[in-house]
Amino acid sequence: MVAIHVPEPALTLRAGARALARIRESGLQPADIHVIPGAAGGPKALGIQGLDMAIFGQWLPQAPQPRSLVGASIGSWRFASVCKPDPVAGLQRLGELYTTQRFPKGITVAEISRRCATMLDELLEGQDEAILSNPLYHLNIMVVKSLRLLQLDHPRALGLGLGGVIGSNLLGRRHLKRWFERVIIHDARLAPPLGDLDDFVTSYVSLSTDNLRPALLASGSIPMVMEAVRDIPGASEGVYRDGGLLDYHLDLPWKAPGVVLYPHFIDRVVPGWFDKAMPWRRACADRAGDVLLVAPSPAYLARLPYGKLPDRRDYRRFGADDAGREHYWRQAMAESQRLGDEFMELVSEGRLEARLQPLR
Repeated sequence: MVAIHVPEPALTLRAGARALARIRESGLQPADIHVIPGAAGGPKALGIQGLDMAIFGQWLPQAPQPRSLVGASIGSWRFASVCKPDPVAGLQRLGELYTTQRFPKGITVAEISRRCATMLDELLEGQDEAILSNPLYHLNIMVVKSLRLLQLDHPRALGLGLGGVIGSNLLGRRHLKRWFERVIIHDARLAPPLGDLDDFVTSYVSLSTDNLRPALLASGSIPMVMEAVRDIPGASEGVYRDGGLLDYHLDLPWKAPGVVLYPHFIDRVVPGWFDKAMPWRRACADRAGDVLLVAPSPAYLARLPYGKLPDRRDYRRFGADDAGREHYWRQAMAESQRLGDEFMELVSEGRLEARLQPLR
């Protein structure tokens, strides 16, 4: 008997309890989606570019309606790209600009910050007002206001502060309130799609053409890698950094009708950046009740060069071989079209619900 070859799935699909029940009963339609989160993760975003392009370029346009995009770090840059007049072209430009960034050995934090600010200018292309007035998408940018020693960019003081953060986080996430406050800089036309946030001091600031770029730059400003952004217009005076430090994968109380569609890098939600090495630190199950998480499968990752999505460690892996790194990242972006193709097949053929697993 001739064996029948069944391609291994490219996607893993996990859903919270309410989303699981809803999709199994009624399927999934683009009109069900009102909220899309976007995690921090740097170059990993390049590895799901094809999934983003399918969702924003093909699937969601089938049911045009206002939707909230909530991003931390690279998630906010992805979604600013989506809010440009052509979301697919915006995502492609982000991928190309990010891939061609070069950071030679010995580059200063100040120079990295300058280059990232230039990249942001080239990404937005003067379309700030179009992004803020997009009729279909409402941008929400997560940043943190830094406290204590984290207000400083001096390496020794900042290093001591980060040591304090690590110790506090080991005791429990609630202790991070000594170091961070959450700030959500959001589309002025619509409140963020969130319930009450009582875990950390949280403030809300309306987006404008004055603060869009500072907010995006701050949302990706990793301590010791980039300089902090100071005094974002409209926010209280202070020092602002990467929103992923506190809300790495956006373990938040979503408040919206329907399903929260989460195109993600992995098949779980890690609450904060400092929880990455703490596998027992899991997202709140009730907060994730309406979430449908769509991520690359282990089989898909195993077929990629180096068996993983691009990440910041590639700068060290390739060293001065920028051409080699860029080739690898472009391979990952090209291969990610499989993720988008499979997603479109599943939703168009009504097979997605059969592939669902519980969100862990």
